[in-house]
Amino acid sequence: MSEGKNPRRGFIAASAAAGIGLAVAPGIRLLQAAESVPTRPAGQPASSKVRWGMLVDTTKCAAGCDACVKACNKENAINEVVEDRRQASQWIRKIDLKDKKTGREFSLPMMCQHCANPPCVDVCPTGASMKRADGIVLVDRHICIGCRYCMMACPYKARSFVHAELHAQNPEVPRGKGCVESCTMCVHRVDRGEKPACVEACKQQAMVFGDLKDPNSDISKRIAAVPSDQIRADLNLDPGVRYQGI
Repeated sequence: MSEGKNPRRGFIAASAAAGIGLAVAPGIRLLQAAESVPTRPAGQPASSKVRWGMLVDTTKCAAGCDACVKACNKENAINEVVEDRRQASQWIRKIDLKDKKTGREFSLPMMCQHCANPPCVDVCPTGASMKRADGIVLVDRHICIGCRYCMMACPYKARSFVHAELHAQNPEVPRGKGCVESCTMCVHRVDRGEKPACVEACKQQAMVFGDLKDPNSDISKRIAAVPSDQIRADLNLDPGVRYQGI
């Protein structure tokens, strides 16, 4: 039978195109539409109705995997070579930890935690360190004077100082010598409806990105269903990055 005369085949094709999926059993679908990130139109300010965040499942994060680090470096053109590695920019790094009580070992990515109460913003004398209405913490390189107060204030050691001249930059990610910088949650991608590069690069799907204020988002559903923690929750900074399995 030709495709045009097979109504069942036509229904499957139409369902797939619409992204609604086919139920084969209660709660099980052959096709599920991936959660999309809403686009922020150019010129429209960030909204406080949204708070972007990330959940990292450390039970899926492999110790030897650095795909998220490589993806971050490529996306943000962090490719400068310096003589002293301590002076190299690093927006995301992998940390291997061991629980002294249980002996359990686990690995996790550490980056700017995009705190609701960011100490880096509090200590910045020029206002270069700032938090957008949607929770993303950024640095304005045009007014950063390189004092590095924010680096000292960050309990996560998530900020870097640019020591060297930069070349072959990504035009969407302005950087500059003499400035402090850190993870931006790939804000340029998020504003056009995409997810951070590290999230898309994780083959283990250990990283979930989305709106923490939306109860129907994938990240909110995961946080509601499984235990998760904030690094240094005792500081009451309310980080936007949460970790499962630590």
